Amino acid sequence: CRLAPWFCASAFACFFRQRFATREMRWLRYLNQWRGTAKEAFDQVSIVAKFLCLLHVTDRYIISSTHVQGPSMLPTLNLTGDVILAEHVSHRFGKIGLGDVVLVRSPTDPMKMVTKRVLGLEGHRLSFFADPLVGDDSVNVVVSNLYIQSLHLLVPKGHVWIQGDNVHASTDSRNFGPVPYDLIEGKALLRVSLATTMLWVIEVTITFELFQLLLE
Repeated sequence: CRLAPWFCASAFACFFRQRFATREMRWLRYLNQWRGTAKEAFDQVSIVAKFLCLLHVTDRYIISSTHVQGPSMLPTLNLTGDVILAEHVSHRFGKIGLGDVVLVRSPTDPMKMVTKRVLGLEGHRLSFFADPLVGDDSVNVVVSNLYIQSLHLLVPKGHVWIQGDNVHASTDSRNFGPVPYDLIEGKALLRVSLATTMLWVIEVTITFELFQLLLE
């Protein structure tokens, strides 16, 4: 009879020990499942973040697509708008030349990007008409004194002269003068068609899939 309370207490302790052990195992199982799910989610987020970083670097420093609209580049670019593919490497190495179509940060509005053609480099002497209705539509580049129509301006060092192809509807260097070379953001490579855009989307999708495989 004296041992009965001891047996009762022992059975009671064993019962609670088993119950707490079962609950603890259940919590450990839930925790392991949560850890596995969290790790998988973190891996997926990490892959997407790395891919977005790669896209950002590519878009900012290598090549990007830009939507251009307006009348200033008629007839080269459409009035309703075109998508052009621009590279961001050449201008960093001073490889911009006469006739190149470039993306330039507007000297009058830093938040605005303009698309113009380079018609003068540093050291070039230019003669131009601020109002194209007054005279010839062209800009004459004079590299030597052998040919001078009417000398008006010398492009200073570190600057370029830009104009729109449609001189009757373009705000360009005739209005704000030569622009600093550092304002050039890229050089146009080609005008992108709808088919090219679809191919580019497919290429990006395939690149993302390959990127995932490489990280696995």
